[in-house]
Amino acid sequence: MYLVKCEISGKPLVIETGKMARQAHGAACVRYGGTEVLVTVVAEKKPVKDKDFMPLTVEYREKAYASGRIPGGFFKRESKLTTKETLVSRLIDRPLRPLFPKGFNYETQILATVLSADRENDADVLSIVGASAALQLSDIPFNGPLAGVRIGRVNGEFVVNPTAEQVEQSDMDLVVAGSRDAVIMVEGGAKIIPESEILEAIFFGHKALQPLNDIQNELREKIGKQKREFKPPEPTIGLKDRIWAMAKERYEQALKTEGKIARHEGIDKVREEVIAALAADFPEAETEMFGHFEELEREILREGIIRSQRRVDNRGLKEIRNIECEVGVLPQTHGSALFTRGETQSLATVTLGTRQDEQKIESLEGDWWKSFLLHYNFPPFSVGEVRTRMMPGRREIGHGNLAERALEKVIPPHEEFPYTVRAVSEILESNGSSSMASVCAGSLALMDAGIPVSAAVAGIAMGLVKERDKFFILSDILGDEDHCGDMDFKVAGTAEGVTAFQMDIKISGIGREIIDTALKQAREGRLHILDKMNSIISRPRESLSPNAPRIEILNIPVDRIKDLIGPGGKTIKLITEITGATVDVEDDGTIHVSSINGQANEKAIEMIKSFTAEAEIGKYYKGKVRKITDFGAFVEILPGTDGLIHISQLEMRRVERVTDVLREGDEVLVKCIGVDHEGKVSLSRKEALGKDINGNPIEGYQPPTPPPHTPHRDEDRGNRDNYGRDRERGGRRRPR
Repeated sequence: MYLVKCEISGKPLVIETGKMARQAHGAACVRYGGTEVLVTVVAEKKPVKDKDFMPLTVEYREKAYASGRIPGGFFKRESKLTTKETLVSRLIDRPLRPLFPKGFNYETQILATVLSADRENDADVLSIVGASAALQLSDIPFNGPLAGVRIGRVNGEFVVNPTAEQVEQSDMDLVVAGSRDAVIMVEGGAKIIPESEILEAIFFGHKALQPLNDIQNELREKIGKQKREFKPPEPTIGLKDRIWAMAKERYEQALKTEGKIARHEGIDKVREEVIAALAADFPEAETEMFGHFEELEREILREGIIRSQRRVDNRGLKEIRNIECEVGVLPQTHGSALFTRGETQSLATVTLGTRQDEQKIESLEGDWWKSFLLHYNFPPFSVGEVRTRMMPGRREIGHGNLAERALEKVIPPHEEFPYTVRAVSEILESNGSSSMASVCAGSLALMDAGIPVSAAVAGIAMGLVKERDKFFILSDILGDEDHCGDMDFKVAGTAEGVTAFQMDIKISGIGREIIDTALKQAREGRLHILDKMNSIISRPRESLSPNAPRIEILNIPVDRIKDLIGPGGKTIKLITEITGATVDVEDDGTIHVSSINGQANEKAIEMIKSFTAEAEIGKYYKGKVRKITDFGAFVEILPGTDGLIHISQLEMRRVERVTDVLREGDEVLVKCIGVDHEGKVSLSRKEALGKDINGNPIEGYQPPTPPPHTPHRDEDRGNRDNYGRDRERGGRRRPR
């Protein structure tokens, strides 16, 4: 067993190998605090035939036992990947993929398994480090190492690998992955922060991850395996020259064709004709031919940008495609918008729900509820393809999460806007940056729904063409520019700052100047897009859609919750049945009342108040006599609240027996004259005589004539001495 370690934010980060998973080609355990993840890598010994891409599979798994939990569900075991596991799998894959040698088409599998979780330190960035370390230790060719760290900012100070509590307090959350010399990947979100501060955070993170690269090199020097010999497949002699000679001019013409479909049809036609012409001379080289055609397309596209700074669709480097926006396109949804940018189109809808519609998230950090959801769908017709539609793939989950992160920063807090909000982006057409189109369409749909968002949000994808020391940043990239370029940098935000970003590169890394230029140019493009959006709708509608539910919030004392719920839930069920409203009760006495119309809410609130109201001194109540005693009557003035009318408070005259005035079941108007420290209520009937329920005098009221007075034999105590004898008659002491 061997281990190396360094200190990150005052805590040791340990990489250990040789103890677990010894038959894997490379294995590393990374431990930070009480969180530990095991990462393994295995690669086949024989290449995959007829594949011209790196067949890399990355899977991140969180085991419930890692945090002392038993999985929910019927089978009580981990099953399909959760959303978080899918996102972290992508997070590990994206920075690793560019560092494999070109042409390495050996099936490679990286598995990251969370073995222990302390609920303070997330395992995602540890898995990036572990994957790189496992590759460094293995015999698999890899141009590493690389490392990843999370960067937060608490009270204006950057924090490396912040704890869960610090993340909650932070105004940014980004993951930076990089090598010794360059940044390779960035992913994160921010609470509307200027680009300059995002740039500082990225390079603060790049500096902070260097000790992790150092200890990986140290570990490899100690026990790393000899890398297996690998040489890219030798190209067929003469094939590339023949293809370029036959296809280059025709490819250049086809690439100038306006419109994605027509352009690709022209390219496909050239390719098919050239392949057919060369089939006899090169009968087993069709897969290799496709690689040469891709290289040719890449060369032509990049050459045009470098030579003339014009792009495949004849735009300038900073030019944004034509934008069209429309809101309220669907009559029955709570909010809808259609956003079209060039040949990319998103139809976004917004649906408002209640607390019952919140999504419960089960994770190693504990269970929590999510009230803003954004789902992204990418049907095959959007790119003119026929494909079996299955469950959302990693791409759909990743793009949806990016758009959700961009928009959630402008959603009002749940305490102020107690709705569950679900946005859905249906991609109807795609030619570059459909995730950023989802941000724009989603922002418009939120405003159309009347949700009081703090600002409009737009997104843009930036590209890069880099040749030696020269580089060119492209705004609003096409699918072809993404495919043939060196970077895909997505930036979303408001006019004030950034809310979400994601950067992937296809080269070994990029420096500060490129990222700085890309962020500034992205801001220019974003402001242009926001102007177009604001010309259609610049602020949320004044009211929610009439189709949306209405939610009202009120509070009751905690000790009255039982009165509202009633025995076996009888009372709350009664309210729901009578009004049609939904009533949710929280432990702190907060009540959410929701329905499709305001009248149902008003009726439900009225009933809730009647069941949970507390007696107020000086207020008049109409109650029912529940119990008669010698000293008074107990009257129920509110559900669950009784008060005592003392016998002295029944009439203006002296009352001998309570039953002379009241009987059980009688309805009586009373006034609350006192509530003691124990909550006992004192009532008066005599002070309510001649008054209405509001305490106003009843016009024409005449008090009843009292009956003739008949003294009680013991009434005149003044005529008796201390021994109970009649002073005037000298009577004997009465027996007690």
